[in-house]
Amino acid sequence: MIKILVCISNVPDTTTKIKFTNNNKTLDNTGTQWIINPWDELALTRAIEMKEAAPGAVQSVTVAHVGLADSEPTIRKALAMGADDAIRVNATANDSYSVAVQLSEVVKNNSFDIILCGIESSDYNNSTVGGMLSEILGIPSVSSVSNVTLEGDQVKLKREIDGGFETISVSNPFVAIVQKGIAKEPRIPSMRGIMSARTKTLQVLEGIQTEELVEYVDFVLPSAKSSCKKIDPENVKELINLLHNEAKVI
Repeated sequence: MIKILVCISNVPDTTTKIKFTNNNKTLDNTGTQWIINPWDELALTRAIEMKEAAPGAVQSVTVAHVGLADSEPTIRKALAMGADDAIRVNATANDSYSVAVQLSEVVKNNSFDIILCGIESSDYNNSTVGGMLSEILGIPSVSSVSNVTLEGDQVKLKREIDGGFETISVSNPFVAIVQKGIAKEPRIPSMRGIMSARTKTLQVLEGIQTEELVEYVDFVLPSAKSSCKKIDPENVKELINLLHNEAKVI
């Protein structure tokens, strides 16, 4: 039977106002609402759908996350959505490479067949963990996956290519790097799911020593948006002037 692993990251809600401290070198977590990375949430939704559609073929859906104890509410939400169990690697997620190395240890020790990774995270948008993970493990990876289905003993993947889509089959184990479209909408936890999540297994593993290849020196916030300008609807000449000389769109 197939065991599915969904790698999830803990990111600030996109509606959260981001602030920095220490001369713009450190994220200020005060008042920040944390959520499952949207691409990972869709990947998890699809994994659960696959298990429900083929309970005799899919044994379990596990989520894995690299982070400290304060990320556990996000992991519990994944369990409430329908994941069977979870693994948290107790290490700080400082860069993509170190995260991929920690996740590779999880896979090596548990023999997962299908590993799903979101194409990127909504905080750093590096789009690298899935590819790095497959290289470290020495297994195939397929990018831009918009659908995963089980057809007997085969796994069929649909992915975007220039000018359309292609459908391919791949042998287990493999990493699927998924994008929006993998599921229509993220699954909303039911009350029953929320209650059962409290008793599901959340295993905590200590991270291994690994190098970090990226260092963030400081962060720069985007420039503040200019104030809105109102123009008389009859003053077409002024509108064209502003669009051409200030907005630079024509």
